[in-house]
Amino acid sequence: MSRISNNANPVNWMNRMISDPHYLLHILVFFSYIPVRCSAVHVLSPLRSAHLLHREIQALLSFCVLAAVKVVRTDSWEAYIADTLFYAKIFLAAIALIMDYHLALWYSLAFLGATSQLTPLQLEALLTEGNTSKFWLVQFHSLSISSCIRSSSFFPELSITFSTKNLSFGTVDLGLFPNAAEKFGINLENLHQLPTYILFQDGAVISRLPEMDSEAKFFESPVSKKLLCRHFDLDKLLLDYINGK
Repeated sequence: MSRISNNANPVNWMNRMISDPHYLLHILVFFSYIPVRCSAVHVLSPLRSAHLLHREIQALLSFCVLAAVKVVRTDSWEAYIADTLFYAKIFLAAIALIMDYHLALWYSLAFLGATSQLTPLQLEALLTEGNTSKFWLVQFHSLSISSCIRSSSFFPELSITFSTKNLSFGTVDLGLFPNAAEKFGINLENLHQLPTYILFQDGAVISRLPEMDSEAKFFESPVSKKLLCRHFDLDKLLLDYINGK
């Protein structure tokens, strides 16, 4: 039986997908595959076209299986849509790679947004250099965790809206670099700490979410775009930059 709440209305999430800029952008990118695919018929050889069709069928069947599994195991429509969207992006990029690696690169860039994908060494270098942004808002996440996949839907949108010469956005995948977690005070044994957001000013930590109390215990907060804007005063940082402060 599905674990998605009976009170959750999928129609509301469909309306959100149409109105939210992030979801709307992804829908347009997905639909762009239709004219690309039609054009590929006239360019690819018959043998390669047959191979592409075979891979498309495999990708579609695999996606349907994953979507069916997720609808049983996921607790909310928000999580379900975010997870299936993540899988769809992987399959689309993989199919595009069969046609042309330039096309696959374009899809990858379209899905990544304006955030910088950083390694721990790159982040440390950026924070210690004096010629980079004054502020860095960094998301520490792991794409194997559903909450991190959901947060990936709005973090790139925040970076597009608030990025300036003084404020930059970046992400560090702790699934790839787990040894970096301890350096930034993140306990990977507690999944409620992911994703963790840290705001650096001139290389020093000035704010983080989830917050840490005096006993060094973290508490879980529902992460949203509105929460991040309020917690890190992103509006104020943008206004300060516009006013030359």
